[in-house]
Amino acid sequence: MEAVHRALRVLEVVNRYSGGVGLAQIARETWLPQLVLARVMEQLVRANLAVPVGPGAYIAGRALLLTEAASGDGPGHLHETLAWVRDAVGAAVYVARYTDGEVCITQYADGPATPLVDEWVDFRAAAHASAVGKALLAQLGPDGRKDHLSRHEAARFTTHTITRQDDLFRQLDARGPGAPLLDLQEYAMGTVCAAVPITSGANAECLALSIPAPDPHRLVQAARILRSEAAAVLLALIVAGSAPGSSRPEPHREEGAGEPASVLITAP
Repeated sequence: MEAVHRALRVLEVVNRYSGGVGLAQIARETWLPQLVLARVMEQLVRANLAVPVGPGAYIAGRALLLTEAASGDGPGHLHETLAWVRDAVGAAVYVARYTDGEVCITQYADGPATPLVDEWVDFRAAAHASAVGKALLAQLGPDGRKDHLSRHEAARFTTHTITRQDDLFRQLDARGPGAPLLDLQEYAMGTVCAAVPITSGANAECLALSIPAPDPHRLVQAARILRSEAAAVLLALIVAGSAPGSSRPEPHREEGAGEPASVLITAP
């Protein structure tokens, strides 16, 4: 994502000046237009990756400094980012990665008002029917997709599930650039989901949400916000140095939106 590349370029400059650096100098070193740079700085300040220290001057933020100090708090910034996105979309959010030929949920953030989808069928066996799975399959080539479906039969979970390989591939390829992949009660009746591809490493990744209600209008609104915040999550993954995990540990509790919530992060 171009937005992430811009943010990383700016962070590199800010981090080089321990005493602070002005917007004019950042612009000279990154070649970013003034308005674009202003938007990038706003995002970095909100993410606590940069801190204003005077009129038009910035230093590295706490999240970036703790990550570089190897204090183990890199994932803490990812916690905060996922919780913020959860509250912004009003739904549970997930980060998934395609690892060793399987769909793996590596992080999630939920809460009492934003419950996780009931995983009544293992996500590894439901890539064809879930937004998470579709977003990962969409990033694979034809051979990779066929290999996955040869190992996981496209079973019918609801009357809306796409089970024909040609129909599924056609849907994946018809998606416009940056458009979300949707699950319209294909995995479970009464639940709709959306996912957008993101990639911080060699493997396909995605950011997704689930809504426990068949509300198309709400899904469209939430998916639009999810897409707009995908760059922030990708940046947090890169800064945190997130690495794939082979299993899902028990989630621990975090505070979010004024009520108990959980954020799961796999061990780096």
